[in-house]
Amino acid sequence: MSTDFIIGLAGEAVFVVLKASAPMLVLALVVGLLVSIFQATTQIQEQTLAFVPKIVAVFLSIIIFGPWILNTVIDFTYNLLNNLHNYIG
Repeated sequence: MSTDFIIGLAGEAVFVVLKASAPMLVLALVVGLLVSIFQATTQIQEQTLAFVPKIVAVFLSIIIFGPWILNTVIDFTYNLLNNLHNYIG
């Protein structure tokens, strides 16, 4: 195993993590922005108001995008384990 292989593998792993977490992060960002706009227009400055909708949105995104996230991680793991024997030795 060369250092180039390890660096490439680490880069691919980071990309898979970013790709798998993107739906939850984007949805939490959008919901947070909407709640912030609502708080600014109504002048409600309750701190807990921002957390509950984001938590619900993240849970819903996990339910909706869960199978896709699981397939993404399984594909990465399958390709890693399937091609690992080519680089050992």
